[in-house]
Amino acid sequence: MPESPLSRWIRLIRPQDFVWIPLFIALAVTSENLDIFVVVPLVALGFVQVLEPKIKALSDTRWRVVWIILKMAIIYLLIAYTDGIQSNFWLLLLLPVVSAATVSGLLGTLVFTTLAGLAYLSFLLFLDWEKFVLERPEIELLIQRVVCLFLVGNLANLLAEALRQQNQKYRRTAEHLEDANRQVVEAQEAVRRSDRLAALGQLTAGLAHELRNPLGTIKASAEMLNQQLSTENEVAREVAGFISTEVDRTNSLVTRFLQFARPLHLRLEHEEDLAHVLDRAIELAEREAPGIAIYRNYAPEIPPFRFDGELMERVFYNLVLNAAQATASGGAVTVKTRATGRRAEIAVIDRGSGIDAKAMKDIFNPFFTTKKEGVGLGLAIVSKIVDEHGGKIAVESESGKGSIFCVSLPMDPAPQPPL
Repeated sequence: MPESPLSRWIRLIRPQDFVWIPLFIALAVTSENLDIFVVVPLVALGFVQVLEPKIKALSDTRWRVVWIILKMAIIYLLIAYTDGIQSNFWLLLLLPVVSAATVSGLLGTLVFTTLAGLAYLSFLLFLDWEKFVLERPEIELLIQRVVCLFLVGNLANLLAEALRQQNQKYRRTAEHLEDANRQVVEAQEAVRRSDRLAALGQLTAGLAHELRNPLGTIKASAEMLNQQLSTENEVAREVAGFISTEVDRTNSLVTRFLQFARPLHLRLEHEEDLAHVLDRAIELAEREAPGIAIYRNYAPEIPPFRFDGELMERVFYNLVLNAAQATASGGAVTVKTRATGRRAEIAVIDRGSGIDAKAMKDIFNPFFTTKKEGVGLGLAIVSKIVDEHGGKIAVESESGKGSIFCVSLPMDPAPQPPL
């Protein structure tokens, strides 16, 4: 339900407003020269002061400076009308001074305080020096008034600076809490994904094992049937061939299920060259996607380190092939590496179709796929292999603009438990 204008105005009313208004009324009533030229500037100054925290544009420094100068101009006119240098309204110059101190640093405070002091002392120029003589007490009084402006401005700036520093601490604390909360959410999601992977792995392993035997029987029967059929019965021979082909495809799918379900045992006996492993994966992907250019941008400072080259080659092959398949013919995919501390980061970048925002949270879940003929195990296996290395995999994507898959691997992996 949209908010009514009356509700918006009521929401803008602050308790301080009920303090400002009586104060300005008291100033007007107690003025010696109570006429329209005193009341109007005081009312205008009251409106300016009350509206200051309600106008969003004043969050910009330039508009805040204009607003402070406006207050100073109103006060200047009021002092000019009420006896100039002898006016009791000189104290109102503290309003723009304090306002400047709350929104600017020490330099800005000194600048506006100096302007306020010069504005007040400028009324000396309008005195009739033939009739008016400044004695030592009057000079000391003027100096004291200007010094008071600087004292109040400096004090307000100290308080405002302390508040700004406190706000920065609160902001940094809030950012740390937000990061910690995001990490907790990511960890919870990783735990849930691991639980799902474990449960699905057990189920998949059982199903795959039970399917292997009947598949072998079906294929053997189809081959025997094909041998017994006469050459004239082309339809039956073709059907038998279909059976054998579909059994091979199903058997390949069962093999992938077993790869997903089988516990991984990393082989970390030798240090591997990351660039060589990437090159092998890219060469395999280039055969599958000949119309896509794949560029290499390797960081030379990454030394050889321990990881399972065979498994990580499968990871990079899957990522590069997915990027190539998402890219239009004639497009390009970039594989980039860099070292960040004791971690190696590998990014696979494409400018293809991208991933829909709704699919991002499920992209590494098993059996989730956006491909018509996909099974949804490729990225799940990739994630599993990376996790087993103690690494992390993340994706940034925007629909229609491409994707970036980033793998981060520790160059000092934890030792694997003995088999």
